[in-house]
Amino acid sequence: MTYRAPINDILLALNHGAGLKAAVEAGHYGDFDADLTAAVLEEAGKFASDVLAPLNKVGDQNGVKLADGKVTTAPGWPDAYKRWTEAGWNAVSGPEAHGGQGLPLAINAACTEIWSASNVAFGLCPLLTLSAIEALDAHGSDELKQIYLGKLISGEWTGTMQLTEPQAGSDVGALRTRAERQGDGTYRIKGSKIFITYGEHDMTDNIVHFVLARLPDAPAGTKGISLFLIPKFLVNADGSLGARNDIYASGIEHKLGMHASPTCTMTMGDHGGAIGYLVGEENAGMRCMFTMMNQARLGVGLEGVGVADRAYQQALAYAQERKQGRAVGKKGDGSDPIIVHPDVKRMLLQMRALTAASRSICYATAVALDVAVRAKDAGVRADAAARGALLTPIAKAFSTDIGNEVAYLGVQVHGGMGFIEETGAAQHYRDARITAIYEGTNGIQAIDLVTRKLGANGGASVFKLIDELTDIVRRVEASNDPAFGTTGAKLRDALGSLDRASRWLLEKLPSSPNDALAGATPYLRLFGSALGGCMLANEALAARSSGEADGARHVALARFFAETFAVQAPSLEKTVTDSAESIMAADAVLVA
Repeated sequence: MTYRAPINDILLALNHGAGLKAAVEAGHYGDFDADLTAAVLEEAGKFASDVLAPLNKVGDQNGVKLADGKVTTAPGWPDAYKRWTEAGWNAVSGPEAHGGQGLPLAINAACTEIWSASNVAFGLCPLLTLSAIEALDAHGSDELKQIYLGKLISGEWTGTMQLTEPQAGSDVGALRTRAERQGDGTYRIKGSKIFITYGEHDMTDNIVHFVLARLPDAPAGTKGISLFLIPKFLVNADGSLGARNDIYASGIEHKLGMHASPTCTMTMGDHGGAIGYLVGEENAGMRCMFTMMNQARLGVGLEGVGVADRAYQQALAYAQERKQGRAVGKKGDGSDPIIVHPDVKRMLLQMRALTAASRSICYATAVALDVAVRAKDAGVRADAAARGALLTPIAKAFSTDIGNEVAYLGVQVHGGMGFIEETGAAQHYRDARITAIYEGTNGIQAIDLVTRKLGANGGASVFKLIDELTDIVRRVEASNDPAFGTTGAKLRDALGSLDRASRWLLEKLPSSPNDALAGATPYLRLFGSALGGCMLANEALAARSSGEADGARHVALARFFAETFAVQAPSLEKTVTDSAESIMAADAVLVA
């Protein structure tokens, strides 16, 4: 089956789960015409269905090829990318001063989900270009912006993010790539990077690499890292492309999934060193890189949402068509579609509910990041920035965990045919796996949530959010709608567990940090489940009050999530608060 963007679900999540409508009404989006949202997403959905989705299996089967330092992408890839840029999709949220459309990040977030659902390996390329745009716009010199920003925004050139080295892995401070100052203000970069997504390809005539490196006199660790812009081809004074720079793909990885996305080993220095230009200040590269990484982490979370939705759509279609067995109590010959069986219904509901919750969390992160730069009031901007920072690790980790779980269930719904590549269910499962690893593993996201985001302002951002979610629970309970079942009670219990676990972690962090870190991953899951459940309930309230024909569907979905996933909150709370000693005693078990 092909992919169809769930526009109505996306709009409900954007406007009510994520709070876009309220933010627009509060004036935080200036003169943005919210009526544009549906039109933009409808067109994105058409492009995804007509152009990108048909190439998904083609890319998986053909992969990429490296020869003489050049990467050839799958058949149809360059043409699809050309059509993508000509349609203006790369410029959706780019700054208008450099040729972008200036639309909210939240709108682009919804588009990112659509690209990821239709063809996640293709969508990964512009995802990283968007991160490059953010870093250059925030930290680059006016000269660099003039040369590169417009080309990146249009998509005429793509961008990469180069951190990882073989010996360093996630420990960025251990990188060894060296930068040497030159008399003309440029730098010569020598070293190698691994796992560089779209580090080389044939879809554009130039690639703009953002590379972390260390100067000879730099301090040790992350405090001594600088960020450099290194173009594949140098740019002449008239804007034309000049000499080839000394940065090449020396290898490509053969991977579990994402076959159509080239993952490259990049080598600099075989011919004297790559010419690079400093972005930001010397030894302040991590601050600049985090601008890229935070944007990319949200994008990867949206990949999880997209793959989950694609897997769900395919599983639903299969369950409606595949006949096996009879419905309970039904007599006679023949068989019924497997969707009549309660356990299949359970799996499909899990897929739908988890996808919807992760979607709303990601969109809420994008709205917060929007308001942090668009609101007129400085206090509102500061609160929104804190909210965006808090939600980012949850959006990345919770949503990519969900992408993996939903893709797993998609294979299960297909039964034996799910294990066969012919159906495509296995591809979603393989493609989803990397999302929990790159742009900071989900364990690192959990550590970030506990050690940095929870403790910011003494936990004020967390408890303010819990108060807002509690208000949603009050409104669910006040609705007296029997269709909600025990939704209100289950969500209230979940928020209680989140509140207690948060306070326990805040107390433990200063004196027993390892105890707190032992509970980081279950805490993030607890946070995501409580947050996602309340957002779905809020969407259900909005759909019901507006008289939407499918309001009952959203109430049923919110109820299922609350009564299936939110009820796990007390157990997750106990895991956070009670399991540290057993984890600290693990050395007795983890022996050869």
